[in-house]
Amino acid sequence: MTASGWVDLSRPVRAGMPVYPGDPEFSARPHPVEGCGPCRVTALSLGTHTGTHVDAPAHVVPDGPTVDELPLELFAGPAVVLDVRGFPAVGPDLLGAAAGARIVLLRTGWDEQAGTPAEFEHPHLTPAAARFLRSSGVRTVGIDAASVDGPGTLAAHRVLLGDRADPGVVVENLRGLGELPGRVEFAAFAWALTRGDGSPVRAVARALA
Repeated sequence: MTASGWVDLSRPVRAGMPVYPGDPEFSARPHPVEGCGPCRVTALSLGTHTGTHVDAPAHVVPDGPTVDELPLELFAGPAVVLDVRGFPAVGPDLLGAAAGARIVLLRTGWDEQAGTPAEFEHPHLTPAAARFLRSSGVRTVGIDAASVDGPGTLAAHRVLLGDRADPGVVVENLRGLGELPGRVEFAAFAWALTRGDGSPVRAVARALA
């Protein structure tokens, strides 16, 4: 936590970091620039869902809005932190405290499995839970695991991300939610990436004053 109370919820981005199976690996290499003098430039190669990142509707919805088309209020604001540790499948019965919130952060504790063989055997939302959140007014859902969905499905994504008329966002691979109180100020802004289906973010939060 910083002196201002901000907690960094982002995973470090580095060579060799875990990526979702099938996603591009991350790499960074020095890039020489003629005439630059003693300056430093780095060439990056990565996927749009590297590390702590947001998913835009375009990730799973044909003609869904891309990150650069989404309203900025989806990426920041007051948030509710829900502790759902110990539940492999998170159903609506665990989410009652989300009522009235626009942003919900789900603490599964699975960030502690980063880099282990169990990382991608993570807890997930049921489709019914995703529908409950959307019907309760939630438009941004964050989780400290690799995905809001279990293996082989994108059902929760399709519900949570919505469509062009009523979009939402998902923030995945958060960490450190255990350092937060139940209600926080949250921010995780995406790059203004033209036609981006997702984007790495620097996610942060602090207790509401």
